[in-house]
Amino acid sequence: MSHILLTGGAGYIGSHTALELLNAGYKVLSFDNFSNSSDAALQRVEQLSGKSIISITGDIRDEQALRQLFTDYSISAVIHFAGLKAVGESTQIPLHYYDNNVAGTVTLCRVMREFGVKKLVFSSSATVYGDAKQVPIPETAPRSATNPYGQSKLMIEHILEDLVRAEPDWGITLLRYFNPVGAHDSGRIGEDPNGIPNNLMPFISQVAVGKRDKLSVFGNDYATHDGTGVRDYIHVVDLARGHVKALQYLEKNQGIEAINLGTGTGYSVLDMVKAFSQVNDIAVPYQIAPRRPGDIAICFAEPTKAKMLLGWQAEKTLDDMVGDSWRWQSANPNGYKG
Repeated sequence: MSHILLTGGAGYIGSHTALELLNAGYKVLSFDNFSNSSDAALQRVEQLSGKSIISITGDIRDEQALRQLFTDYSISAVIHFAGLKAVGESTQIPLHYYDNNVAGTVTLCRVMREFGVKKLVFSSSATVYGDAKQVPIPETAPRSATNPYGQSKLMIEHILEDLVRAEPDWGITLLRYFNPVGAHDSGRIGEDPNGIPNNLMPFISQVAVGKRDKLSVFGNDYATHDGTGVRDYIHVVDLARGHVKALQYLEKNQGIEAINLGTGTGYSVLDMVKAFSQVNDIAVPYQIAPRRPGDIAICFAEPTKAKMLLGWQAEKTLDDMVGDSWRWQSANPNGYKG
């Protein structure tokens, strides 16, 4: 039986997807450079599933290492998570983002083609919609990017669309994630960011566990119900299951499809803070700070295409998201390092 290759398989979304794939009967091969992830995540996935993962350390920009991987293992499809993902950092080191995300994807596709592997699930992002003029945002909305991170995802989408135009026997899904949060309900795997978290939920969790003094809420004068930014938060386990469904779709289909993975519901920053405090019975002190450049007021998905095409929809609630986030953080105050 051949393997599903997960680039960046030890990361936050990669590790949760690895678990869902193992539970669905697939064999998993992870290829990760561990620049922002931990091998401990994959070890815990093995413990949770009772099944083994082949874990290879390497970088998607290393063509020789990829060739060796495809030579040594039978691979039927690739789920491509590997990439740098911090918006703010991308504005400081754009060349690094384009090299890693864009050039790395081109190298990966070149090696896939060489070995006749033409099924690819790509981790895209709702950032490709830029500051969308309509919400909920459908897959047909115009695309633009407001920072190098978003631009790198958008460039990759264009590259993959061109590839399928030239070689129609490829099957590719572009999964546009909204805001992944939460953790596996075992509390064994979760989000473990390096340094100061870029995302809201790990920051809330780190304040709650005492690692940080207070949360900064960037802007309270947006045109929303409480003035704070509204986003579509999706539980990481729902997101992971979406990848399994996308893979099953590609087993029967060719061509390329862009698909939103979101709930279709928007919650504000303060909605998330209040839900976290109430469900977990813990205070989260916060202060209002100036808006961040590039932040938009409202962003949530039109999720019906995923239901039609993949038979997938988000099932986890806001209470699940904040409860599972705290279960992970409180059991692992220092992430995988502890």
